[in-house]
This record gives sequence, C-alpha cells and structure tokens, in this order.
Amino acid sequence: MSDEPATVYDAIVVGGGPAGASTAGLLAQEGRSVLVLEREKFPRYHIGESLIPGVWPTLDRLGLREKLDAMGFTKKYGGSLVWGKGRPSWNFSFEDGGPYPYAYQVRRADFDALLLSHARTLGADVVEEAVVKEPLFTGERLDGVRYQLRGADRTLEARARIVVDASGQHRWLGRHFDLVEWHEDLRNIAVWAYYQGCGTLPGREAGNILIEHVPGGWLWFIPLSDGTTSIGHVTQTALLAASGESPEQLFTDRVEGSRGVADLMKSATRVSAHRATKDWSYHLRHFHGPGWIATGDAAAFVDPLLSTGVTLALRGGSTAATTVAALLDDPASADAVLKQYEQGYRRFLGGILDFVRAFYDQSKHREDYYDEAQQIFDPTAEMPAHIDFVTLVSGLIAGEFTDDMSAVTDHLAKLRERGATPPPFPGVPR
Repeated sequence: MSDEPATVYDAIVVGGGPAGASTAGLLAQEGRSVLVLEREKFPRYHIGESLIPGVWPTLDRLGLREKLDAMGFTKKYGGSLVWGKGRPSWNFSFEDGGPYPYAYQVRRADFDALLLSHARTLGADVVEEAVVKEPLFTGERLDGVRYQLRGADRTLEARARIVVDASGQHRWLGRHFDLVEWHEDLRNIAVWAYYQGCGTLPGREAGNILIEHVPGGWLWFIPLSDGTTSIGHVTQTALLAASGESPEQLFTDRVEGSRGVADLMKSATRVSAHRATKDWSYHLRHFHGPGWIATGDAAAFVDPLLSTGVTLALRGGSTAATTVAALLDDPASADAVLKQYEQGYRRFLGGILDFVRAFYDQSKHREDYYDEAQQIFDPTAEMPAHIDFVTLVSGLIAGEFTDDMSAVTDHLAKLRERGATPPPFPGVPR
C-alpha cells in the first residue's frame, strides 16, 4: 500500500517522451489535470535523430514551431538514397509531397526535453525519476498507478479517470497484459556511433539523411548541428548471428564496403563508443482496455527505415489527447471513440509497415517504389506516383488521426489552383 493518500487526476500519462509529452501537453492546454510519470531525468540520451514533416501538425498544435526553429538543429529538406536494383543514387524533396518543406535532424536529448518542459509549462504535473511499479484497478477498470521516486523507500499512488501508456519500448501495459505481437520478418538490430570530420552532401542535400543499402541491411548517415554525424547499421538478428561477427565488426565491414557513406567518411574520426539496440517491430493486439489506452512505441514500433518513430509518437500522442478529452467529456461514447482511435491508428501504422516491407525489396527500381507508395496511398492514381511516394515518406498519410490538418488542406487547395488533382488525405475535406 502507498504511504500517502492517492491524488486523483483527469489523466495519468506513463512516460515523458514525445508521445507522452504531447499527450500531456495537449490535455493540459485544454485545462485537464494531468500527471506525467517519467522514469528518467531529462535531458537524457535517445536515438532517433532524423525527423520527417509528419511531426509538424502536432508541433504546430502545441505551439512549438518557433521554439524548435530557434534551436539551431540541422534542417532536412528531404532524403538521399543509395537504394534499389543496381544501387543507384537518388534524392527526394519534402516540398514535393506536402505543405512542410523541411524537418530537422535533432539531438533527441534536447528535442525531448523541449517537449516535456513545454508540457509542464502548459500545466501538466511532471514527475521525473518516477518508476511505475504496478497498475491499480477498481474491479476490472485500470484507474491508477503505484510508483516510487528513484532513491526513495516509500511508494506513492495516483488515480485518474484514464491512464495513458506512453512508456515507449518498455511497453508497460503491453507486457502487463501480455499483448505484444512481433513482426517476425522485421527482427533487426541497429548498431551506431558518432563521428567528426565527415563530409556533406552537396547543396540543398547537405542536411539530408543518407540511407544506403548494404548486403543484408542498410546504413544511415545523419548530420547533426554540433558537427558530429550519427552513422548506423541495421541488419536482421539472424544474419548477424550467421556472420559470426560482433555487431561492431559487422558495422565496420558494411561501412567500409559502402559507396556513399564510405565516401563521406574518408576523413572522419569516431568520437563515441558503439551503441546497439534491437529494432524488433511489434504491435499490441489492442491499443486500449477498461480505463487505459496506449500510444507511441508503447502501442507499436515500426522498423526505423523511414524515420517514422517520432512522427508515430507525436501523431499518436495528439490523437490520444483528442481521444482522452472525448472520453472525459462523454464517457458514454467510449466504445465508439476508442474504436475510432484504434482503427485510425492501425490504418496509419499499416500503411507505413506495408511500404517498409516493399521498400526492403532490392530487386525494384526507383519507379517501382513510387508505384508501391501510390498503391497504398493513392490507389486511384489521382496524383503522380512520385508525389505519393514523397507524401508517404513525409509521414503525411493520416488515416483517421485527428491532428489539425489545416496546413495539408491549404496545400491541397493550392494544388487545385494549379489544375492538379490532389491525393486523398483521409479525414481532410476535398
């Protein structure tokens, strides 16, 4: 039992990363009482530095564009690839696929700290170094948590009308209820390190992520604003085991055997130890239950090939906040609201996952990838396939996610003015 009486909130959010901070910030912005329990002390290190424009609807809803623009992160206008049959080099530009012409390569410690601090500014109660020990129930309904401050002996309790699991890959409730299902074909491992003295791509592509196919996997090359470059290797865990090499040895072999990445590393010096993590894609069998919902990596994780991680977190957090607000305002609508939340979320995830699988096929040409994107996003071919491709890899297919999509709506109107027929953005008026 707790040593103190429980405090009751409208919502408790477990996890203060992008999904949790955006959920909490948007709820607090509406005047809801929110408690965020984050196990780490921010700022803290995190991988996943490369953003795509799909983050902007949520960041704009939070009012964070000016602050983010002022942080000096590397601007990313698109992506550069050594990819497909024959390993050709090619680029894409975000401005071809939506109203957001750039994203950023960020230091996640600073970016995530900005989001969590902003949630606090908006009115959320944020408790860092708070380790959640167990969920609390009234009957079958989850309505609270028991937690402990790091280094403290006593436990505390908090109660809420709804609990949001935004615990990331800890998958707090997914593990508690045994809901995690793995995508067996995407059991990968990532190994990376940081380098100084790397070259850059020419001109407008200087801030791009470079993604290069190598035998059995791929490399990333992400230029950061502090002068370092994040370089990583992703491969299947089974292929790593079969190679007989350590993750670090295989990383070195693949970098040395690459074309684009190796060329940019001719004068580079490694300035960090290697890090590694399992990139095993998964989803929960369901994203909600009595008294709770899951969002961000706590609900699902998709292979990092398309840099969708933070977009999934922010779009998921934004939709979770809208869903929670609807549940608080009208509990009787819970079945319909939660059904819409899960269906929209799964539709967005499914489109990304289908394309990731198609994109791993190295027997295809660039135009084949364009066609794959069109089949997923714009099956009636109302726009050129390369536009559909850029829209998809920008993270701007929305399913039924309920972000403010006014910028996308405006972009579609401009396309109409030029005589083009815009692609269908689900949930956006045509």
